[in-house]
Amino acid sequence: MTIRQPTHTPYDGSSKLFTIGLKPLEIERWIEVDEFLLPHLAEKQRLYADIPEKVFVEEADTRDAQSEVLALLSPHLIAKHPRSHCGTGSDVEVIGLATATDRLPPTLRNAPLARASLLVQEDLILMRRDERGWRLAAGSLCFPSSWSLQEKFGKPLQEIHAPVPGFGPGTRPAELINRMFDGLQGQTVERFNWSIQAGDALYHPLSNIQRIDRATNRPTRFADGDINAHAFMRVERQTLRKLPVSSDILFTIRIHLDPLKVLDAHPDRATLAASFVEQLLALDQQQLDYKGLTADRDRLVAFLNGIAGSA
Repeated sequence: MTIRQPTHTPYDGSSKLFTIGLKPLEIERWIEVDEFLLPHLAEKQRLYADIPEKVFVEEADTRDAQSEVLALLSPHLIAKHPRSHCGTGSDVEVIGLATATDRLPPTLRNAPLARASLLVQEDLILMRRDERGWRLAAGSLCFPSSWSLQEKFGKPLQEIHAPVPGFGPGTRPAELINRMFDGLQGQTVERFNWSIQAGDALYHPLSNIQRIDRATNRPTRFADGDINAHAFMRVERQTLRKLPVSSDILFTIRIHLDPLKVLDAHPDRATLAASFVEQLLALDQQQLDYKGLTADRDRLVAFLNGIAGSA
């Protein structure tokens, strides 16, 4: 059986944790489509049906900007992903599925951002500028990485990032991020973030700090201790693109999940595992707690050292 290798490996040292790391992105690579498109969209549809208030928010005056998102996505998907998407103009569909509108609960069928979200695997967040900075004005977040859309709705970036070590209000990184958002014009940029989670759940809203190991009283991901069976690498590919009419910024988040153990079959497993270990060991206590890795780091390091040693 062929083992699927990770699409992105930012833990190779190219995207270090707790750094901004924005890089230019060719527009041709803006949206990613892979073999998980249909199951990911099915999971989004399930979440919309079960907990719509937790996965979609919008300010009342964002519908025009939401329509901009749909208008940008539609021709891009038709042109760049003709095997999975078809249509003309802004009328685009996923091949083999009902229209996005038909797959939404009635209360969201007129929300263009919700419709757009059922065309792609990415989550879609609209950021809007006011006197406080860039705030979360609307969003479809079906696959959160340990944060709550309802909790962050309406807040500016510095408050959204307040729990992140070194990125809270008044810090240099917080100021830099706001300046980068202000300076974003026609270009599209991307960055990567990554973490390790227990299990392969895409919907992952619970804060790491809420996962406490009873023995250490520290955040944990692997209460049962079975790294080989349950550890998954969660990679977030994030992009930023300013909308041409509203000047709002579209923030996309694409989640990639791979079992940690697949690294053992990677042709560069020794290099990847060694870099992974180096970055885990470089995290300080506050960063480990934020990532939920304090109680598990030593076990993860030992597991990865075993992969590196088998090369």
